[in-house]
Amino acid sequence: MSVYLWSDLHLNHAKIIDYEHRPFENVAAMNQAILTAWRETIQAQDTIINLGDMAFKTSQSELQKIVTNLPGHKILVLGNHDREKSVKWWQEVGFDEVYQYPIIYEGFYMLSHESLYVGKEMPYVNIHGHTHGESTDNPQKFNVSVEVIGYKPILFDEIKARFVEGLGE
Repeated sequence: MSVYLWSDLHLNHAKIIDYEHRPFENVAAMNQAILTAWRETIQAQDTIINLGDMAFKTSQSELQKIVTNLPGHKILVLGNHDREKSVKWWQEVGFDEVYQYPIIYEGFYMLSHESLYVGKEMPYVNIHGHTHGESTDNPQKFNVSVEVIGYKPILFDEIKARFVEGLGE
């Protein structure tokens, strides 16, 4: 049983390919690559935490057909594009847990869509999306936007190891 994270899938958002220089010919190829990465990475017993901006202008029934057929315990922290729909709407789509606001995970990791302020005197690490291809030089932040992590969910233990090493523990 593993936990994975990623953000900013932007399924069905054709313009995101140009906006973020995604390496896909069209939206169908992008959707297929992202959903294949989900299916090849996530097992039924795993948890996948999506940090927002799941899909763009997609009907509930269309998205439900996609999400309900994906493996894993599915968690969504709403992103700026997701907030147009209610928590209940996203649950009906097939997410097991949906959060409107950032959550604290394992008492140390702030999981959010948008990057949050963390200073060196604060005992937290912020794992976020929203900034797409931008990386950060802040040692207390980690961007899981698909552009940064290779369009494949990243293992939470891998992220955690980077911060444990960085904190000298």
